[in-house]
Amino acid sequence: MANYTAADIKALRERTGAGMLDVKKALDEADGDAEKALEIIRVKGLKGVAKREGRSTSEGLIAVDIRDTEGGQVATLIELNSETDFVAKNDTFISLADRVLKAAADAGARDADAALAADADGETVQQVIDNQAATLGEKIVLRRVTRVAGERVTAYLHRTARDLPPSIGVVVATDAAGETVAKDVAQHVAAMSPTYLSRDEVPAETVENERRIAEETSRNEGKPEAALPKIIEGRLNGFFKDVVLVDQPLAKDPKKTVGQVVSEAGGTITEFVRYRVGA
Repeated sequence: MANYTAADIKALRERTGAGMLDVKKALDEADGDAEKALEIIRVKGLKGVAKREGRSTSEGLIAVDIRDTEGGQVATLIELNSETDFVAKNDTFISLADRVLKAAADAGARDADAALAADADGETVQQVIDNQAATLGEKIVLRRVTRVAGERVTAYLHRTARDLPPSIGVVVATDAAGETVAKDVAQHVAAMSPTYLSRDEVPAETVENERRIAEETSRNEGKPEAALPKIIEGRLNGFFKDVVLVDQPLAKDPKKTVGQVVSEAGGTITEFVRYRVGA
């Protein structure tokens, strides 16, 4: 019988993220040798990569890298997905995310395809992910990557569960003056999930559709004809408050809009990105 302890099983599970039965089988086959067992788990995992292709990856984490540049700062934001939260909080998975993020940032990747092709110490990011997926025994996917540049860039990462890595990530690009309130804005974006930065970014067809709905709703409610224009504009403004960042009441101080707070600081928001795992 192989010579290993419950502590050996626990240690190998923490290193690989593999199930207890798989770890015990590997230790038995390796006669208690942890390094050999690790190799067995990895080899068996590689054989199962194709079988995992159809599986859902709705767990994972968000990570961000911010670097100084000649013209200001640049942030790289990634979402790395796993099948289960057990793997998402595993140290091996978190270390993988750090490695993927660094490679993506080093390469200046602007999307997932560019990041997957990036070099990571002699391997592509895709190869690194596939190798770790084999060890962890789950499908792992780099779902998306975004690069945000600005005079100043501020990030906020939020954990929805204490024992899990960040599942919401926000990057806000501002000028130097706007940086003083950028953290509050980033936290607001995490909580309220705006779609657009300003009204100018809302597609014209979307605005017209909302205007049409507002008019039809008002008429069906029997509102006076003379009052319709004002009512329609009021409802359209309500729509903008739902989806436009600068029009939303700031979560920290609802008496002021995000736009007002930034303007009072003498600053400007130039871009924002919000990721939520699986969303």
